[in-house]
Amino acid sequence: MGRQRLRSLVVVAATIGLAAGGAAAATVASAAAAGCQVSYTITSQWQGGFGASVAITNLGDPINGWTLTWSFTNGQTVTQAWNATVVQNGAAVSAANVSYNGALGTGASTSFGFNGASNGANSVPTAFRLNNVACTGSVNPTASASPTRSSTPSPTPSSTGSPTTPALKTVRVFWLKPTDVAFDQRYPDGIANVMREAQRYYRQELGKTFTLNNTVVEVVNGEHDARWYINTNCDPNGDRYWCVVGNMHQELMRRFSIANPDNRWLCVGEISAEDVGNSGGGASVGWVVLSGHDADGAAGINGAMNRWYGGMVHELGHAFGLPDSTSTDGTPMSASFYSYPNTHFSQAQKNAILTGPYGSFLA
Repeated sequence: MGRQRLRSLVVVAATIGLAAGGAAAATVASAAAAGCQVSYTITSQWQGGFGASVAITNLGDPINGWTLTWSFTNGQTVTQAWNATVVQNGAAVSAANVSYNGALGTGASTSFGFNGASNGANSVPTAFRLNNVACTGSVNPTASASPTRSSTPSPTPSSTGSPTTPALKTVRVFWLKPTDVAFDQRYPDGIANVMREAQRYYRQELGKTFTLNNTVVEVVNGEHDARWYINTNCDPNGDRYWCVVGNMHQELMRRFSIANPDNRWLCVGEISAEDVGNSGGGASVGWVVLSGHDADGAAGINGAMNRWYGGMVHELGHAFGLPDSTSTDGTPMSASFYSYPNTHFSQAQKNAILTGPYGSFLA
């Protein structure tokens, strides 16, 4: 599978709470409670430029359409953006939603990214406004809001949800849904359950395991329909095994500014698209990429679950740095993973995981 490496990776994150502020907003009796949390992360940096990712969580009443504004302090300029329409006037930057991510319910999140130009210093912005509401760090309901609303709500983490910026040294999991595929809660729930079972198995085998995010599966609305992922960048007369997952992989890396591999997260991507009989999946250090039949399996609609549990344990082994076994040897790095859970890592494999490139992710 074609892989793209980002240049030297520098991570700088700032988490900012946005909430209603200002006397004018408080005097409008019909106004809604407003509030937001923003995480701005510099995901890569090179001579004269940088990449950044911005995650927004709506803490107030539901909104349908958003604009996030901030100012740069070191003369930075935005050169390219995705998942938002970004306009810059001098130091002032305005990012507006696109057609598929404008509606944010209470506790819902979305994210966008951009590349920028810089000369020297590249400070993280410290003041944001969402729909012209200033940052204060809490939610301030107006006089007309329900008296039962907390002044500082905190959304309850769930197993599935919209993309956010997870904690470092965690396993980051995506389900990419093409534009012509209907949302089905069985998929994020099922993929989350597969990841939790793999998490349990790794603790059983190694005495320590990886961390999943509070939002275990980030649901990503794809930019294209299923046929696009199946056919784009794919020789119709050649080997079509990697086409679907390759297209997913490139989109996830671009949209979320993730490298291959990335020292911040070990990533898993599953897509609900399949060239039946041809599409496959696999893993390399730092990434697992799986196509439609794996997503179906996790959702419980494609065979016995032990097959999908064992398959994820196997692919995560590759992501942690293990090669395939040279024979069916009873370890999950061979065809023995089909016998899950009656399969075990060898001591050499355990040592290789713990001392490998992502061994520090295990605790």
